[in-house]
Amino acid sequence: MLNLKRRFSLPLLAAVALGSCLSLPAVAAPAATTQYIPLPSYRVGPYASSGVPLFGGIIDYLTYINEAQGGINGVKLSWSECETGWTADKGVECYEQMKDGRDGSPTPFFFPLSGPIAAAVNERSAQDKIPLVTIGYGITDATDGSVYPWNFPIMTTFYSQSSSVVNYIAQQEGGLDKLKGKKIVTAYNDSPPGRETIKSMELLAKQYGFINIQVPIALPGSEQTGVWRQIRQEKADWVFLRGWGVLTPVAIKTAVRFGFPADHLIGDIWSASEEDVIPAGVAAKGYRAITPNPSGTDFAVLQQIKKYVVDTGKSNLKDPKSFGSVFYNSGVTQGILMVEALRKTQEKYGHKVVNGEETRWGLENLNIDAERIKALGAEGLLQQIHITCADHEGGGSVRVQQWDGEKWSVVSDWVNADRPLLRPLIEAGAASYAKEKGITPRDCSKPF
Repeated sequence: MLNLKRRFSLPLLAAVALGSCLSLPAVAAPAATTQYIPLPSYRVGPYASSGVPLFGGIIDYLTYINEAQGGINGVKLSWSECETGWTADKGVECYEQMKDGRDGSPTPFFFPLSGPIAAAVNERSAQDKIPLVTIGYGITDATDGSVYPWNFPIMTTFYSQSSSVVNYIAQQEGGLDKLKGKKIVTAYNDSPPGRETIKSMELLAKQYGFINIQVPIALPGSEQTGVWRQIRQEKADWVFLRGWGVLTPVAIKTAVRFGFPADHLIGDIWSASEEDVIPAGVAAKGYRAITPNPSGTDFAVLQQIKKYVVDTGKSNLKDPKSFGSVFYNSGVTQGILMVEALRKTQEKYGHKVVNGEETRWGLENLNIDAERIKALGAEGLLQQIHITCADHEGGGSVRVQQWDGEKWSVVSDWVNADRPLLRPLIEAGAASYAKEKGITPRDCSKPF
């Protein structure tokens, strides 16, 4: 035995062992079985009252897809949250943590749920080939997919929101020709997203002959006496309020205090939630606002979520009163778009986990028509959306709701934006960006 040990030295034994290992067939990593979805959330900070129901709606819808439908064509969904506080720096950190996916699943898209974060990760997502999806905010010029192939401002951009408001005001006045000479004030939060409608309102005023008055409100908007004194002096007929957070209830209360009627004050989609009107108290009665996702629980998809998620104790909501609120329903529609984009992607790439490049095809071929909306149980909640290479918005409509002191009531059908009129503004902005960045626009007549 001693002689045997001497003949086989330790280096030789190690080499034999290594050779045995090398001769074994390579074992491939198991394919991912669940589709990962990143959720950069904001449940703390100044906008938490909006973020909590919003992410509750997203997660409840994803849970519903898993529980009631077994996932998307058999592919279950998984997700994780990363707290951003709605800020750009934390949002970038979350993007970097989430961009490589989880448990073998690639990241198929990134919904930043924040204007500052969307701006901060725009170029990063393009480099990483991960579609960046914004709904009701983001870079309006990214509607032009020939210049922004990885950025999707789906449903309604800031330009479309301003046009929809003008069209709704025209309906109240008796027609577009009745806008001539009317004074329409845009009271906007003085930030890059807040200033984004200045150009579109200038164009709309030129087209329809109304007097366009722009009044900035310094953030956070907790003091607005000077703003509303100016608006009273202007003798405005209508005010388009572009708020966020505490700015909106302060605006409503101050406007009414200065004698401006609440029912001639129309908020944008970020001034259209219960969190915007309840703090304003009685002053908010009659206030109107636009929204791409009205509040309410009577939508069929909400009843399905209640059956499979809420009533079974699996809801992400802590406060049951938020079920069916504007921000909860916004989360549900965001969840619908996530799932439908993945479902469309699977049509081309198979019933499997998909990556960002593949999902970009799914987004650029997404067509949610009236028949599909009915099948989703989202009639009245979700507008028709048809995205193409040239058109990354694909919608452009809102509904108007009015606060009666206790709840929102929808007071309009879908109000469409004048998107052909706005398109030259978008193309000019996109062309400027392309020149600045040295981008050669792709030919959208060629299939992707």
